[in-house]
Amino acid sequence: MSDITVVHLMRHGEVANPEGVLYGRLPGYHLSELGRQMAERVAEHLAPRGITHVVASPLERAQETAAPIAKTHGLDVDVDRRLIEADNVFQGKTFGVGDGALRRPENWKHLVNPFKPSWGEPYVEQVVRMMGALDAAKDAARGHEAVCVSHQLPIWIVRSFVEKRRLWHDPRKRQCTLASLTTFTYQGDKIVSVGYTEPARDLVPAHLLAGAKPVKGKNKAFGA
Repeated sequence: MSDITVVHLMRHGEVANPEGVLYGRLPGYHLSELGRQMAERVAEHLAPRGITHVVASPLERAQETAAPIAKTHGLDVDVDRRLIEADNVFQGKTFGVGDGALRRPENWKHLVNPFKPSWGEPYVEQVVRMMGALDAAKDAARGHEAVCVSHQLPIWIVRSFVEKRRLWHDPRKRQCTLASLTTFTYQGDKIVSVGYTEPARDLVPAHLLAGAKPVKGKNKAFGA
């Protein structure tokens, strides 16, 4: 058995969210038709790879993204709650560019500490659970490859930790586009490299690509 194991940490595809809310951990949010196309595209991209383990966050959008990948390799989709979206007090509300959320006094108490952050699950706690999920996937696929489907913020935070960057950041600069793959290569039990690819880039709306400037009325569920 090779001592090289590859774990692909994938962000889910586009979600049907006509109300434009920050859906967070709320149930009932499924992939849009475009999101399903993204999932199929990544399944095609990973078809030649030696995938032996597929696992996802318990949320519907992650499970639906993982399904075509697992099917391609004749696998079931396992569930790891550690891959879930970060908790956020603004869940279920519109909170995005140009909607006036930052001017509402009732929100100010949640915005006092961007370094923790004060509006949701601490970054350090996200690192702990995501590293645990990555290690579990590595052990399950040892010598082969695994796919873990999760959500933008936890993926970016664990990547930042591994690459020794500060955890607090500008959300607009996260390199974690819809249906993207952040790939961790292990030698034994040690991460030796981190890569990033966007197999479905041509399907992602321009304003949602990594580094794109926010557009008023189009980024209300930013970070999901």
